[in-house]
Amino acid sequence: MKKSCLIVVIATLAAIAGALAAVAVYLRRREKELDEYERLLFGEDKAEPAEAPADAPAEDAAE
Repeated sequence: MKKSCLIVVIATLAAIAGALAAVAVYLRRREKELDEYERLLFGEDKAEPAEAPADAPAEDAAE
C-alpha cells in the first residue's frame, strides 16, 4: 500500500471516530435535557424552598 493511501485511510478513520464522538456527546446532552424536562413536567422537582429555614440566624433586626 502506498504511503498516500495509508494517510487517506487513517484520516478517514479519524474523521469517522470524530463524528461518532460528536454524535455521542450530542445524544448525551439531549438525553439530559429531556430528563430535566420530564422531571419538570411530571413534578419530580426536588428544589429547596425559597424561604429561609426557621432556625437560620436573622439579619440585623436591631438596626
